[in-house]
Amino acid sequence: MASQARSASRGYDIIGDIHGCAHTLERLLVQMGYRKVNGIYEHPRRQAIFIGDIIDRGPRIREALHLVRDMVEHGSARIVMGNHEYNALGYCTRARPGSGKKFLREHNARHDRLIRETLEQFEHYPHEWNEFLEWFYTIPLFIDEPDFRAVHACWDSDLINKFKESQGGACIDDDFLHASAAIESFAGQVMDTLLRGTDLRLPPGVKITGKDGYVREFFRTKFWADNPRTYADVVFQPDPLPEEVARRELTDAERSQLISYPASAPPVFVGHYWMEGEPAPLKHNVACIDFSAVKYGKLVAYRLDGERTLSRDKFVWVDVERPEQPEYPTSEDSVAR
Repeated sequence: MASQARSASRGYDIIGDIHGCAHTLERLLVQMGYRKVNGIYEHPRRQAIFIGDIIDRGPRIREALHLVRDMVEHGSARIVMGNHEYNALGYCTRARPGSGKKFLREHNARHDRLIRETLEQFEHYPHEWNEFLEWFYTIPLFIDEPDFRAVHACWDSDLINKFKESQGGACIDDDFLHASAAIESFAGQVMDTLLRGTDLRLPPGVKITGKDGYVREFFRTKFWADNPRTYADVVFQPDPLPEEVARRELTDAERSQLISYPASAPPVFVGHYWMEGEPAPLKHNVACIDFSAVKYGKLVAYRLDGERTLSRDKFVWVDVERPEQPEYPTSEDSVAR
């Protein structure tokens, strides 16, 4: 009975995308009352939940991975997979014979740039990197508890339920990874939707050039919009839509592609989307906790204590300040996504 009482009273601290900002993560953990015990951060009454994207871009990726994995293996934290962990698996996994490609994720200039810092920081620790790649397979795509949910980018109940039935749990295996290289497959749709989010195609002839220089013909959409009428009602990404496109009315076909997160569902937490400003719930039961730590934003956590209605005052964060000297060698900054 005592152990059940301790479990029921345990709080959760859901932590946003880290991207190699290990020192900032340590500051946030200490701020929330976590302390190192035998080299591993833990809290006497709470558990950290990492929302994924531990790797890429930042200056201390290797340190961040060790810190997070130690916490997870010790039981003081849990984690869901981010699209950057998934990308790393695809980038480092050779395609099977007959597939017509060398690696599951193409080695092109954009993909090379996204993973560059990670591979450089593990250059002298190849065995460690291989161990982390194996560990990525043990990271679930989602956490589905009675009182909260966590997924990196989008909660799609239909896909998640089908995934549970086919995989018997929340983790992928090598066969699922290979199958997901075909975006139109079930595996491809699971990984793209849960780890990158939903999208709609822009009108013919319209393209968006993002802050990262990448030209897009799609825009990311909310999975919780209630009765949306226009593109502006559903867009959810750092790069704004052109005003004339934002005013465009959604067609019935476009509305049918959108996902609606029920008002009665448990609170769900996502990262991924590079939010700005002061953290606050997106909806009474939806929160994004990625506030661009690696871009001199905030590393954010939500301190959940079983409430069904999320509150602005439950967010905590550490501001990541720019170093005064531009040549400062260990800034927790990097290129855009």
